[in-house]
Amino acid sequence: MRIGYLDCFSGISGDMVLGALLDCGLPESVVHQAVDDLGLSGVEITISRRRHGALTGVHVQITCATPQPLRHLDRITDLLANSRLRPTIRDRALAVFARLAEAEARVHGRDIEEIHFHEVGAVDTLVDIVATITGLDHLGVDRLLCSPLPMSNGWTICEHGSIPLPAPAVSSLLQDVPVYGVSLSQELITPTGAALVRELADDFGPLPPMTVDRCGFGAGTLEREDNRPNLLRLWLGCSLEVEEAQAVEVIETQMDDWSPEAWPHVSSLLMEAGALDLSLTPLLMKKGRPGFRLQVICRTETAPALKEIIFRETTAIGLRCHRQDRTTLERWPVQLDTPWGPVTAKAIRTPAGTRVTPEYEECRRIAREHRISLATVHETVRALAANTNGEGRWTGFFS
Repeated sequence: MRIGYLDCFSGISGDMVLGALLDCGLPESVVHQAVDDLGLSGVEITISRRRHGALTGVHVQITCATPQPLRHLDRITDLLANSRLRPTIRDRALAVFARLAEAEARVHGRDIEEIHFHEVGAVDTLVDIVATITGLDHLGVDRLLCSPLPMSNGWTICEHGSIPLPAPAVSSLLQDVPVYGVSLSQELITPTGAALVRELADDFGPLPPMTVDRCGFGAGTLEREDNRPNLLRLWLGCSLEVEEAQAVEVIETQMDDWSPEAWPHVSSLLMEAGALDLSLTPLLMKKGRPGFRLQVICRTETAPALKEIIFRETTAIGLRCHRQDRTTLERWPVQLDTPWGPVTAKAIRTPAGTRVTPEYEECRRIAREHRISLATVHETVRALAANTNGEGRWTGFFS
């Protein structure tokens, strides 16, 4: 799978994304063709390299020689519907505009049909959105990921007067997106940039496992007051296929008023709902009270359901959540021939070679069925596993 990763260390805007795509090898002719397919006349595109500190990136400036009408969402929808853009490009562009329009309507307390979209109607926004989607398609990006986004503070001036940063539309668009604050009184995330990444990004987090073949910088117009480079970095490459999620969410809570007799029930619910691992650790809490720390490791997409279970089934009134990277060894189930029949074991590929370990539940089943000690079964199976030495002398594999 071909993936792209947006490293938004200095925020994001439409022209920065388009500039990064051009720096990664997107032909300028593709951008010009997108404008022609859009059916806009008098549009001029100036592409240049701009220096920010010690680094440079591609800067894109869109101007229009002919006067443009104020465009509401319905007019933009008609413009895209009557364009020569491919349906997949057109539909994704419509989705971005719809997100932007809904956010503007929400923060201004108006119906979407009546609000004046100062951001949506601009020609440069139209070109940035359509050319960016066209560029991602041209470069064959199957999956787009994005870093957490920096949120500045202070104020900015728009047609509605002074508004706080991040702009209200940006704050609305980035709900449920990981962000962090920075001490800068300048706009780092534009509504167009927020709408693009909110609609096009498949996930947010650290750089995923990938083989990078291109890296480009898109330059913004803003000169930062702290003299840091106002650039957006785009990594392009192929994903490294792994069997397990290597970026996980960790959910933790501590309780001093919960009975652990419910733990088998809670743990089974959590595992059935998608937990990758979980633990319950006794500890001493404030005022000398004995309590427990509950920790759940899961994929990001399963976290909401797991949090709901914890709140419903325990006395927890708050959860701590953070993302972590992890490294796992490749492993797969195998069968071993034993005196009691086939037994499922786990083969693990390590830097020192492959080792095979028996599954506890399998050993427990045999011990109960044949009325022998668990230790006897475990030792026998481990001896058989050691004799295989990871060289494939197993009776079969399971997918």
